[in-house]
Amino acid sequence: MRQNLKKKILKNMKFIKLMSFVFCLTMINHSWAQFEEVGPIMGNPTLQANAKKSFVKVNAGTFDSTFIYFQDTIALPVFDDFSSNKFQSYDDDFAAPNVTFDKVYSVLDDLLVPIPPTDFYTQQTTFRRVFTVSTSTSEDFDFVPITLRIGSLASYPVTHVPTDAYPPFYIYDTIANVGGTDLSPDTIWIAGPDIAQDSATQFFAPVVDPLKVWIEKQAYHNFRFAVNPWSLGVATFDGLDEFGYPYDFGSATTNYADRLTSKPIDMSGVDASDSVYLSFLYQTEGFGDVPESSDSLILEFYNVNTLQWDWVWSTTGKPVEDFEVGHVRIENSDYFTDAFQFRFKNYGGLSGSLDHFNLDYVNLRALSGYQDTLFKDYAIVYPVNTLINDYTSVPWDHWKNNFSGKMSSNVEVVVRNGSNIAENNQDGTAEILYSGALEGNFTLIGQDLSGGNINYDPRTVYTSFHDFSTGYHYDETKPGLSETFEFVTKASAQFPNFTQNDSTITEQVFENYYAYDDGSAEKAYGPTGANARLAVQYTPYEADSLIGAQICWVPSVNDVSNELFLLTVWNDNGGQPGDTIYQDLFFFPRSPNYEYDRNLFTTYYFKDTMKVAVDGPFYIGWSQFGAERMNVGLDANIINNDKTFVSIDDETTWQQSQIPGSVMMRPIFSTGMDVSLGIEETIAENQPTIVAFPNPTTGIVTIDVDQSMYKGVEVFDLQGRLIVETDMNQIDLSQSPNGIYILKLKGLGEIVKVIKH
Repeated sequence: MRQNLKKKILKNMKFIKLMSFVFCLTMINHSWAQFEEVGPIMGNPTLQANAKKSFVKVNAGTFDSTFIYFQDTIALPVFDDFSSNKFQSYDDDFAAPNVTFDKVYSVLDDLLVPIPPTDFYTQQTTFRRVFTVSTSTSEDFDFVPITLRIGSLASYPVTHVPTDAYPPFYIYDTIANVGGTDLSPDTIWIAGPDIAQDSATQFFAPVVDPLKVWIEKQAYHNFRFAVNPWSLGVATFDGLDEFGYPYDFGSATTNYADRLTSKPIDMSGVDASDSVYLSFLYQTEGFGDVPESSDSLILEFYNVNTLQWDWVWSTTGKPVEDFEVGHVRIENSDYFTDAFQFRFKNYGGLSGSLDHFNLDYVNLRALSGYQDTLFKDYAIVYPVNTLINDYTSVPWDHWKNNFSGKMSSNVEVVVRNGSNIAENNQDGTAEILYSGALEGNFTLIGQDLSGGNINYDPRTVYTSFHDFSTGYHYDETKPGLSETFEFVTKASAQFPNFTQNDSTITEQVFENYYAYDDGSAEKAYGPTGANARLAVQYTPYEADSLIGAQICWVPSVNDVSNELFLLTVWNDNGGQPGDTIYQDLFFFPRSPNYEYDRNLFTTYYFKDTMKVAVDGPFYIGWSQFGAERMNVGLDANIINNDKTFVSIDDETTWQQSQIPGSVMMRPIFSTGMDVSLGIEETIAENQPTIVAFPNPTTGIVTIDVDQSMYKGVEVFDLQGRLIVETDMNQIDLSQSPNGIYILKLKGLGEIVKVIKH
């Protein structure tokens, strides 16, 4: 994919772009072979601005107001299974206890004293020029320089270099005659002299947190990118920095990218004969992008004697497989110090979320051995997504009015016996909490968790489904306009190693939208082809009115934030999208919007805060103008592609998506939250229903509309040119070229699109 990167040529005006599709919109591609695509997530250009906000400097281009942190030293054993956050955080708190600072001046005199801020000098030689009128001759007398010590404030510490400095002006002196009087001399000042006082303050802060292992956050701590990890959570290496921004956006460059560096580790009292080993699990690709054979994951040890990082292990890219074991003995005496460090880093594409490696179960310990490669743990593999039917979220109004029968009978739980021996199954539980108080619970039958077996087989993943449809249900009497419950899922075996991996906490959110996804995008998805449609099916718990949609856009390969689409809602026609019941006005399209962090949604309300009534299955999505993939986030962990439909032939046919996952597009409903959202009571069903037929047409088009409301029609081509204006309800396009025409009904503000062929 990296070889296909190209620089996007942005259009200057959306309206010009909108009017430029006359040819591509009429060239319908009837091949379904390429009607939809997924691609890697490339990062977000706007995140760069967000990243800079985290390092605000008083004086740009200097180290002013930045922090240098002194890391604490941790002891053996060092272990991280990434089920919790062991990445050190840095607060940049100037007022925190134990914070010290050093204010450094850029210009010092020869006695190392800062010069006054009102003094200015230059490094170029300046002089006094004397002009004698009687002889028409001049002579220059260089000023005597002084020695200043000048240092760059671009980085700390600062080295001050002795430099000759001159006054920042020239003096032009005129003598009237030999032995005569001087005329008033002229002083010419240098504009912007190159030696001026400046200062920067470097702050220092100690870090003391023995529970944290890693000193930086470039590797992405997450719970979704790995395929069947050995426990909850992994560290994922790719081409994005800690802010989710590409290291080299828009390029095909490959180089070193993420680093995951341990804190200093005290190994000074450890004997090399104690069999000190560093073990870990790793997986290529996962749910992300497959790394090429030229890509790699690398392990290095820091040698304090040579001040160098030593290569000790690496692996190359390949398609996804189960996790593999890395097992490295530490023998070199140079590493047995009080400041030993190790780090992982990846080599791959720098332009986005590419060439993935997943890391798990990092374990540095003594008294190990070459045969000690076993990770003896029983663990839940993924967070449990939801306890309700079909969705991860529904509006609270809908739940409290229709909760009966809506608790799920098919709750998925994935566990893994990471032990090398069989483990007896035991019953688990799911406990529901509200504001920290226990509300209800369910039992996870042990024999269901183990697939009907008495024991969990060694090194085996089990996926089971549990019936929560009877017993407790989320309490519909809770008073809020939206509600959040927690549920803690626990599953255990006879001899678990790390009990923290036997449970997972999930929030069940009831807001004002429906959602299939878990909130994490692993890929970028969308249909391809000019005038393509994307529609996602939802069946609400009750009849209600839509007010808009939330869409999670993820950049991929090309910046498509200048592409155009019409937000659209369809009714149901036998399990596929049917008639359009809402669409944005043709001359007021939308564009994708990149938010300032990972996995954020952009909200699009219907035009004029319209409400669109739905009762039963409906479809929400878009009609796009361009042929490029629009790149909505795809949750690769929850499979709902049977709810996703694509059309590339102007809705003549619809095709069900063949790419597993859940499109991260959430319909927003009218709820008690409307007041705070500013949604007005404009009801869509009060708008006139407009039908133009036949459509497509070979010539005559008839408009079927209530004649009492009809004031005539204007017909535009896709260049925006008015070609017909009439008060009649029939339009003759027989003499017009084949293509797409826009019918704008006077007085109604309605837009109808007609194809003439």
